[in-house]
Amino acid sequence: MYQEDIIDKYISDNSSKEDLLLAELYRQTHVKILQPRMVSGHVQGIILKMISHMLRPMSVLEIGTFTGYSAICLAEGLHPDGQLHTIEINDELEEFAHSYFSRAKNGNKISQHIGSAIDIIPTMDTTFDLVFIDGDKRQYPEYYNLVIDKVKPGGFILSDNVLWNGKVIEELDPRDLYTKGVLDFNTMVTNDPRVENVILPVRDGIMMIRKL
Repeated sequence: MYQEDIIDKYISDNSSKEDLLLAELYRQTHVKILQPRMVSGHVQGIILKMISHMLRPMSVLEIGTFTGYSAICLAEGLHPDGQLHTIEINDELEEFAHSYFSRAKNGNKISQHIGSAIDIIPTMDTTFDLVFIDGDKRQYPEYYNLVIDKVKPGGFILSDNVLWNGKVIEELDPRDLYTKGVLDFNTMVTNDPRVENVILPVRDGIMMIRKL
């Protein structure tokens, strides 16, 4: 094993054990779903859960449900009367995710939306305490512009994959719109006077953003 893999295993072994339902979800994602590496997984899931518990949000928005792992983690910290809205463009994943939401402790607080987040977010008459961005990397800047005014002052935005497998520090291929989207997003946030931000080097990088 590479040293990085050994460290990752050590971190996982010395973190709280994965919930059995989430472990099953993770395993079945790898068995049945294309591009299973997109699932959040054990350590990132615990981080999302702990952040949610610290904030006790009334309202959470997730852009990019995939198979539902991160939504279940974020829902664990919701205020008792809270609600999580999760958006997924791939309608073929709806039933798979719902099958786990229906069994999760706070699954009744999760509302699924199927379609383009670019189209759905403007229809939402809600202000959010917490937003988790994990959708199409090409659209990260547009997601940010759509949600920033819907985040309460003092609220947080978390954005996944902001290191993008290290491509953010390599010379940009002008044809690579995914890396360009991540780069433009990172620069946009860093230069936005309305927020403060930091990149957490967890998995593929999580940007933590606080609205001032």
